[in-house]
Amino acid sequence: MNLKSGEAIEYIRNNVKTYDTLEISFNRIFVPGEVLDIITDEEESLKIVIQMNGELVNDTIMLDMMEIEDDLLEIRHIKEEESVIIVVYA
Repeated sequence: MNLKSGEAIEYIRNNVKTYDTLEISFNRIFVPGEVLDIITDEEESLKIVIQMNGELVNDTIMLDMMEIEDDLLEIRHIKEEESVIIVVYA
């Protein structure tokens, strides 16, 4: 699925739930992990708390999706046995 960055954030806001897996690529950063919490303030803010999965890094981070909106490249949303890949374009 190809979406603009704002549409990709709306997809996350409407479809991603706690315990889903997200793999987010932005700028030169890749963040794979399990969603622990989604903090939203209407349309002004969307923060996601992720438990990162990795061999070297296994940490909990908070991403403010509005701050990285312009740098988003790709999002993979894995829920149960379904997988959705979103390619973000300008």
